[in-house]
Amino acid sequence: MSKESEKQRWQRNFADLLQELRVAQTGVQILFAFLLTLPFSNGFTRTTEFQRDVYILALLTAAASAAMIISPVAFHRALFRQGRKPELVRFAHRMATGGLFFMLIAMVSSVLLVSDFVLDRPIAFLLSALTGIWFLTFWAALPFVRRNWGEDDIDDDDDDPQALTGD
Repeated sequence: MSKESEKQRWQRNFADLLQELRVAQTGVQILFAFLLTLPFSNGFTRTTEFQRDVYILALLTAAASAAMIISPVAFHRALFRQGRKPELVRFAHRMATGGLFFMLIAMVSSVLLVSDFVLDRPIAFLLSALTGIWFLTFWAALPFVRRNWGEDDIDDDDDDPQALTGD
């Protein structure tokens, strides 16, 4: 098996990032669409001021997440055929991380909004906190812990964090 060139590695890293962003983009778009239709539903008039504030937080963070997750496409269009794939991969990596951060806030605040509407507020806060912990476990804690596991995966050396962040 031949070793890939530097250019091929950057191209593969970009393709991998795009695949990841497609998954995240679908999730945030579904949540954003739900949030956009919510004020037009019959029950929305019964929301409290707190629930409306949480709704605005969820809506704005879902929009921020969508903007960041989609931004690598616009960046790619602006840099198309300029030979700047390393810069593009670094940018896409940062935008994906930021987009996931905003998606986390949007998800937790959406759970808070819905659970506060149908349950008592202390239970809604508890469920929202558990949701946040659940997401952080799978999006941050497990990947961080996984970094310290052995060299058992072939692709581990392909995902050099310094290459992605430029550090």
